[in-house]
Amino acid sequence: MDWQNAIRASKLREGKSKMVTVGSKILMIVNLEGVFHATEGLCKHMKWPLSWGGKIENGCIRCPLHQTTHCISDGSLVEWAPFPLFPPYGRLVGSMVSEKDLGIFETRVESGFVQVLI
Repeated sequence: MDWQNAIRASKLREGKSKMVTVGSKILMIVNLEGVFHATEGLCKHMKWPLSWGGKIENGCIRCPLHQTTHCISDGSLVEWAPFPLFPPYGRLVGSMVSEKDLGIFETRVESGFVQVLI
């Protein structure tokens, strides 16, 4: 395991997220109240990039496609594919993939960069 630069800390404002590629991993880096978090960057449900329209509320990220929601700090699943606009559709697509937590990675800030332990 090795620390890798992911993004300049100054490029990520409070409450915002960015997709980055570190080595062979696609990650989402999030700044929550000055603490940087790194998670897998693709939704565990349908592999959509979470930063592309994902909503961050109450420490969670909600996928813009089917509304699957994960806690950013520990990756735990909060809600699986509810798709509130048409609930039967949400249940159908939610059943296509088994429920999974979002992978997380340890972070630190070093020399102005958010680094991720890969």
